[in-house]
Amino acid sequence: MTSLTMIARVADGLPLAASIQEDEQSGRDLQQYQNQAKQLFRKLTAQSPDRCTLEAGDMNFHYFIAQGVCYLFLCEATFPKKIAFAYLEDLHSEFYDRYGGRMPVVVRPYSFIEFDTYIQKTKKTYVDIRARRNLGSINTELQDVQRIMVSNIEEVLQRGESLSALDTKASNLSSLSKTYHSDAKYLNTRSTYAKVAAVAVFFITIIIYVRFWWL
Repeated sequence: MTSLTMIARVADGLPLAASIQEDEQSGRDLQQYQNQAKQLFRKLTAQSPDRCTLEAGDMNFHYFIAQGVCYLFLCEATFPKKIAFAYLEDLHSEFYDRYGGRMPVVVRPYSFIEFDTYIQKTKKTYVDIRARRNLGSINTELQDVQRIMVSNIEEVLQRGESLSALDTKASNLSSLSKTYHSDAKYLNTRSTYAKVAAVAVFFITIIIYVRFWWL
């Protein structure tokens, strides 16, 4: 399985740690993906969504931001999103416990490259096919997987679409969705009242007809 895991500081995009797993049979150029990841780190701001998926052909970039650090995972698009973000949250818990105090002050890229050992071990747990079949064995309690932002890596990097704009779009879509459900509920209620009124008119007409016809 081809994959790339990178950890960077959000304030300035400084890479802090990385782990690469290449698959020679796939023929993928991981250097290109690594460059895209670095460009992405430089575009992050405090207003960027804390969870996002960026599509890159048959691969996906998933990233998770917490306490000023971005954890990014590049994997095949078929890899379950829920497991990908559970993996990133796991990395955050361990990384921040080890380096949280030093992270804001380091100036050298990849200052915590030794974290690669933990990345490799943890990734194996999440990539294992048994983990995919038995999610109960790992912590997959995410706040709301369905609301994770999804966009295209080329749109974000080349066309200059800001990540904060994605969050705004998502908020607008969420508001529109709530409005739609509210309107639909109102229309359904009106439709129900109309049906009841029609039935009532029908029976009243029958009663009046019977009274005047037979009496």
